[in-house]
Amino acid sequence: MPSHPRSEDGTTAVKSDTASPGRDQTRQLVIEAAIDLLTRGGRDAVTTRAVAAAAGLQPPAIYRLFGDKDGLLDAVAEHGFTAFLATKNVDPDPQDPIEDLRAGWDVAIEFGLANPALYTLMYTEPTRTDSAAFKTGMGVLMGRIRRLAAGGWLRVDEELAAQIIHATARGAVLTWLSLPQDRRDPALFTTLRESMVAAVTNQQPTVQDSGPAGAARALRASLPDQTNLSSAEQHLLREWLNRLATDD
Repeated sequence: MPSHPRSEDGTTAVKSDTASPGRDQTRQLVIEAAIDLLTRGGRDAVTTRAVAAAAGLQPPAIYRLFGDKDGLLDAVAEHGFTAFLATKNVDPDPQDPIEDLRAGWDVAIEFGLANPALYTLMYTEPTRTDSAAFKTGMGVLMGRIRRLAAGGWLRVDEELAAQIIHATARGAVLTWLSLPQDRRDPALFTTLRESMVAAVTNQQPTVQDSGPAGAARALRASLPDQTNLSSAEQHLLREWLNRLATDD
């Protein structure tokens, strides 16, 4: 009569990963178990043994699926970035690009407050930014920024604008979560959001002004849509526009 497989601590396996409907479903089951533990007990609660038990598996299954605990945490963070991406509303032609920027920033705050433990895991380690979903989300943000630039609203370089927008949203959420309940003031969010808007946008489109910087940013943002210039010509023009765009 065959014996039941035993784990490293000698206990009999109740269920193995091979008994699951499929590897992808088992991975998802484990990720959901890890998120539940993370939400209820913080990062320290997410041990391979606890996650395996919550998912009805043996600890070796976690290593086979994710490599190690860090691999599991990376998968949990990727799940978080994917869930966050699903909340983003992409309007390719917003009536008011600055209000669209505000709305996108608010969505980031709302997601962080609704998922504090998951958000903290996602944004407290630089390596998480290798996530494919994170990069897609940043692409959505860069689209908003390019629309601002094309309309002459952008006050700073596109890359710097992205860093400011991302840093203020992340900083706002993590600061809020670090504070005791009696010190949390919702004005933190509105103040930081408006500071961000003032830092990266102009009150009026600069393409209406005589200065070259705003016009250069607007033209630079439109370059990808130009088909009558060769790659070499676009590269040279972009170099000139980069110099003009920073000449405030």
